[in-house]
Amino acid sequence: MAGTDRLRQITEAVRQAGRLGVAELAELTGASEMTIRRDLEALAAQGVLERYRGGARSLLLRGEEPPFAMRVHDGLETKRRIATEAARLIADGESVVVDSGTTCLEVAHALKDRRMTVMPLSLHAANALTDAPQLTLLVPGGRPRQGELALTGPLTLASLAALRFDTAVIGCCGLDAVNGLTAYDLDDAAVKRAAIASARRVIAVTEGSKFSHTALAFVTPASALHSVVTDEHAPEDQIEALSAAGVTVRQV
Repeated sequence: MAGTDRLRQITEAVRQAGRLGVAELAELTGASEMTIRRDLEALAAQGVLERYRGGARSLLLRGEEPPFAMRVHDGLETKRRIATEAARLIADGESVVVDSGTTCLEVAHALKDRRMTVMPLSLHAANALTDAPQLTLLVPGGRPRQGELALTGPLTLASLAALRFDTAVIGCCGLDAVNGLTAYDLDDAAVKRAAIASARRVIAVTEGSKFSHTALAFVTPASALHSVVTDEHAPEDQIEALSAAGVTVRQV
């Protein structure tokens, strides 16, 4: 098992159980206990869990989002395919606001060589676009969330309210045809809503695993989305329901 996949499996197992021992995790993953100990130290450094002698306990509640440092490498090829397709839907010359999150970070990378105006809503994405040769970069004000570096707060909301974009590219923590697009963090949800309100068109980008999941903070009804770009694992019933609501769904 690849290291990233094993870390993900350990995180989920400890999160579900509350706490697990090194021997139990070694049996679960097929890795040696020495490897598991190294993995637990790495996860503890990322704030995912707390080490204790012989095992680890979770620091993540069931309704919380895993740290950015873990998510950024998870399903990277899928995120890049989604980002490439989303970028293809955006024409040169457009003004675009790009949400925070790992999939939206890949969208920022996909837009780097394009001729357009882009305002990223995270410092990770802003950093990815600083040396883009043709792109006009706008950076909003705001307070970056630790690790995530997503910009939030009154200054971010004011920046969005002052502008009008052709397209908003929005990530999500959950997407459901009935419950809409949702986020884990209340401040993040407010920024997503402001970005959607500032744009003529909304493209949601999400892995198929986010469908039928509902996070804590409501952002917008699914019918407010113009397009959803996802992967082949998106549930067929959700695709049909979104299509019936007038949303164009593209699977890559």
